[in-house]
Amino acid sequence: MNVKELQAERISIFNDVYNNIIPKRVPVNLMFGFEFTAEYGGFDIREAQWNPGMIREACEKVCRDIYSDVLPASGASLRFPAHYKILGSRSFVMGANGFMQHPEVEGMSAEDYDYLISNPYDCLLERVIPRLYTNLDLSDPVNMAKTLAKSCLAFDRFLQEGATATAGLVEKYGYYPGSPPGTTGFGVAPFDFLSDLLRGFSGISIDVRRRPEKILEACDALFPLLFKFSMPKVINEHSTVIYPLHMPPYLREKDFAKLWWPSFMRMVEGYASLGINNHLFCEQDWMRYIDYLQELPTNTIISFEYGDFKLIKEKLGKKYVISGMYPATMLKTHTKEQCIDKAKEMLDILAPGGKYIFGLDKGVLSVKDIQVENIIAVAEYVRDNGRYSNAGEIAGEPVDWNFEPIEMPVIKSKYFTALDSDDIGDKAVYEFEERMFDYFMRLLV
Repeated sequence: MNVKELQAERISIFNDVYNNIIPKRVPVNLMFGFEFTAEYGGFDIREAQWNPGMIREACEKVCRDIYSDVLPASGASLRFPAHYKILGSRSFVMGANGFMQHPEVEGMSAEDYDYLISNPYDCLLERVIPRLYTNLDLSDPVNMAKTLAKSCLAFDRFLQEGATATAGLVEKYGYYPGSPPGTTGFGVAPFDFLSDLLRGFSGISIDVRRRPEKILEACDALFPLLFKFSMPKVINEHSTVIYPLHMPPYLREKDFAKLWWPSFMRMVEGYASLGINNHLFCEQDWMRYIDYLQELPTNTIISFEYGDFKLIKEKLGKKYVISGMYPATMLKTHTKEQCIDKAKEMLDILAPGGKYIFGLDKGVLSVKDIQVENIIAVAEYVRDNGRYSNAGEIAGEPVDWNFEPIEMPVIKSKYFTALDSDDIGDKAVYEFEERMFDYFMRLLV
């Protein structure tokens, strides 16, 4: 099979899964991050973080060695250190080993809740961001403006340079191209956003017990900002919002049901009402919430870290696309035969009836975390043995998104100017209003 034929097969099997058709075979979705890719090519991670274009050959090596139906190597990262260094970041810092790390921080005090609820965007720009990024000194506006401008330029430059490391590899190796440019959004659940860089894990844990009503009001206030930030720039049948979800495993079920779930469901149903797909990554163990997941829009993609394969297949396998759960730790600690046996077990349970994409339970950060020969063997086993005898038949429930179209949330802030003109110049300038909004929000996720 030549490259073009292989790519056509890959496009077909992914499209079939997403369109409720049993595919020719189970898609293999293995993607390795920037740090793993750099290490695999023999580069020092710290040096590569400051010169991402240098790892082009490392990306090629991952593509040649490890089978995947999607591009397995990454030359780009949202955590390149340049703009964080320029801003004096407390929230993301580079460790001695070259990995970007997220210390426990608190950008918002409990006393800020009322201001956040009444003026969320103003609060983020005036109070939260300056606390997290120490070089944005409000008392020195000239240098603050220089710092912000330099950080924006650095962010754009390093993203573009990182993208050059994988340019052309999708076509060269015949991978599934994924969603077209602009059709993917980075989803943020309101409670998770409040927990991460605003209140921090310790702060939100206190708030759950002492001020739960403030959390609810804050999630409602943040919703317009997060819905706009997560929205794909291009809306079509390929559009998808991808959410890493991490606070629910640390909550009591009653707190999850009252404080976390409602604002998140408002987001996913809102996107579904616009024809946008939702892709969830459920971090840690979500088994006690499996019945809540049954309320999600049909054909939501759900990637699990841990879970009971049989229960997940039984309760969710007909309505949703299931992925994840292959234990990455096995790739380091077990023999090749044991790793293949685990893949066989997962195929036997999760593949029947379609709506399954093979993937790991978590990202592999370093080449030290696995034995590479094991992942090579597992990927090739799934490729060769995850084949369906009834390809082409209907898989699961048809998509039925009968949600009332959401009224687009409006951002009200003295720091955000909405477009209310048809003037060509105003429209051109408004693009940069949008880009600055995205940049500020990105500093907080």
